[in-house]
Amino acid sequence: MLDIAEELNRWAEQGREFAVATVVAVGGSAPRRPGAALAVDADGTAVGSVSGGCVEGAVYELCRQALQDGQTVLERFGYSDEDAFAVGLTCGGVIDILVTPVRADGPARPVVASALAAAARGEAAALARIVSGPAQLRGRALLVRPDGSPEGGFGAHPELDRTVAAEAGALLDAGRTGTLEIGEQGSRCGAPLTVLVESSVPAPRMIVFGAIDFASALVRVGKFLGHHVTVCDARPVFATRDRFPEADEIVVEWPHTYLERTEVDGRTVLCVLTHDAKFDVPLLEVALRLPVAYVGAMGSRRTHLDRLARLREAGVTDLELARLRSPIGLDLGARTPEETALSIAAEIVANRRGGSGVPLTGARTPIHHDAAPEGARRIGSVA
Repeated sequence: MLDIAEELNRWAEQGREFAVATVVAVGGSAPRRPGAALAVDADGTAVGSVSGGCVEGAVYELCRQALQDGQTVLERFGYSDEDAFAVGLTCGGVIDILVTPVRADGPARPVVASALAAAARGEAAALARIVSGPAQLRGRALLVRPDGSPEGGFGAHPELDRTVAAEAGALLDAGRTGTLEIGEQGSRCGAPLTVLVESSVPAPRMIVFGAIDFASALVRVGKFLGHHVTVCDARPVFATRDRFPEADEIVVEWPHTYLERTEVDGRTVLCVLTHDAKFDVPLLEVALRLPVAYVGAMGSRRTHLDRLARLREAGVTDLELARLRSPIGLDLGARTPEETALSIAAEIVANRRGGSGVPLTGARTPIHHDAAPEGARRIGSVA
C-alpha cells in the first residue's frame, strides 16, 4: 500500500475509513509486482491498481466487503483455460492479494497511519503485515524505521516482533518488498505465518549534468519515472529555475566538484549531457568510480572516442570505462530533445530491469524480466 501512500495518508489524516488490497505474491506474467495496491474508502472512491485492469472490479468488491465486516482476507486470482471468462488474469499470470480493512477502531490503524505518513514524506520505512496464519493475527502490522526502531506489533509472542523487525530492516536496507515465512514464536516454533514486508524508500536520484534543451526534456521524463532530479551546470546563466521548473534541485557548480560532495547510492543515475571535454573528463573520472546504477554521456561517436582517449590518459581503467553508456541512450532514431530524453530513459529502464532493448514483436524474450515468482524467505533456512 505504500506505493499509494500520498493519497492514503490524506485519507488517514481526514479520519476516513478504507480497505486496501495489496499484491502479496505473483507468478507468470502478472502485470504488477508485490506491494502494488488498490484502496477503496467508505464512499466507494478508489485509488491505485493491483492488476492493470484484469481483476480490479472483483478486488474493488472485496475491499467494500472488508470495510463492512472488518475481516482481512487473502485471495488468489489466475487465468483458467477451462473458464476463460471467469475473473482472472488474461495474461496467464497468478496474483495473491491481501485485503485489509483500515477502520477507525482497527488495531493496525495507528501503525498503518504512521507508515503512510512516513512514506508520503519520502522517508524510508518498512511495513510488515500478517498475510496468513491464525485468524486473530491477520492484518496486524508492525512498522520498522531505518534505525531499526519498531512501532506496533502482532501481539502474539515478543520474539515474533523482534524477528520480523530484524528481517524487515534488512529488506528496507535493500529497498525490497517481499514475504517471510516464520513460526508464530519468531522461529520455526509455533503455527506457521506468512508476513508481507513492504519497503518504501526515498525516490532514486537522477543527476543531469549540462543545462541544455535536452536536459529540460530529460528532467520531465525523469520526474515522470519517479526520480528526484537534480540539474547541475557551472554556468549560472543556463542553470536557472525558469529553464528547469520541474527539477527538484538546481546546482550551479563545476560538475565534478558537486559529484564529489553529493550523496549517491546504488539506484542513482548520472546523465552527462555537456559533451564538452573540460566538463566531461573530470566529471566522468569521478562518476565511473562511484557505486551508482548508471552513467551515460552524450556525444557523437567521434566525441566518444576522443573522450575515451582522454579518460585513459587520466588513469581511468578499461574496467571502469566499460560502465560508461556512450553515446547515451537506445537507438530509437531520436532527433528532438523529447525523443532523445525518451531514448535515455529507455536505456535506464532496460539497465535496471535487465531488458535487451530489442522490439518485443517476434522476440522470445520475457516481457517482464523480473517477473519470476518470488518465493517467501523462510526464517532459519539456509539461503
